[in-house]
Amino acid sequence: MFEQFKDRKHTIYHGDALEILIKEIGSESIDLIFIDPPYNIGKQFSNFYDKWESDKDYTKWAYQWLDECIRVLKPNGTLYVMASTQTMPYFDIYLREKMVILSRIIWHYDSSGVQATKYFGSLYEPILHCVKDKYNYIFNSEDIKVEAKTGAQRKLIDYRNPIPTQYNTEKVPGNVWYFPRVRYRMKEYENHPSQKPESLVERIILASSNEESIVLDPFAGTFTVAAMAKKLGRSSISIESQQEYLRIGLRRVLGWQEYQGEKLVSVPKNNTIRNKIEQKLDIRQGNLFNGDSTA
Repeated sequence: MFEQFKDRKHTIYHGDALEILIKEIGSESIDLIFIDPPYNIGKQFSNFYDKWESDKDYTKWAYQWLDECIRVLKPNGTLYVMASTQTMPYFDIYLREKMVILSRIIWHYDSSGVQATKYFGSLYEPILHCVKDKYNYIFNSEDIKVEAKTGAQRKLIDYRNPIPTQYNTEKVPGNVWYFPRVRYRMKEYENHPSQKPESLVERIILASSNEESIVLDPFAGTFTVAAMAKKLGRSSISIESQQEYLRIGLRRVLGWQEYQGEKLVSVPKNNTIRNKIEQKLDIRQGNLFNGDSTA
């Protein structure tokens, strides 16, 4: 069983992702899919515990919804999928047989403390950028350009050209992206253990969809994908199994102020900075930013 909530451009499903993909989403109907699934690393997501008995059980489950996502993606559509560093090899091997992997992206972030003492702790999450047709897909390179430090800051001259010219001041980002993780004092923060930055999602939506495109998020969580799709003039379909997080989507995407007699409000933030040392630490870690890094 599942529920549906919608307005003219945005649809939210409350229920199991695989069931809803099979029953509700038409074949070749979606322009862009962003998948940020449970990572099988033992996190608690409201009433759901993110841990399978084995990698085999986890991948068996994951391959089912991956197949459904491929089915619903348009011939010129694009799929991005995130995973843990431990399980991404399974996704990579599976998807390279079914799609064209254009890029293997690294989302790099800083740590607020010591993550490990007996091995090298993880400071990144991998993302696969996949298409069905390597000759026909959306990639709006002009919409996602970032500063090219050689040309913009160092002002070096390229003497290899017949007429020496300064290096470009802008460029298309490479496949290593730095965006601060979402932290408590940030405006976009929601009560969720693995919220992704708006700036990361915005880059993906701008690059791989156009206005009026349909963006699908099968594991919505904080509904950042749908919220950014709304901001950028796209339509969205979101699926979320946990009612606690459904409330976030109803508020962020559909603009509801109340659900089942409960007021829908964002997490109150305490922005009091107690001393200059804390302020410097927050700035360095991105806590006072709103996820706008373009590094």
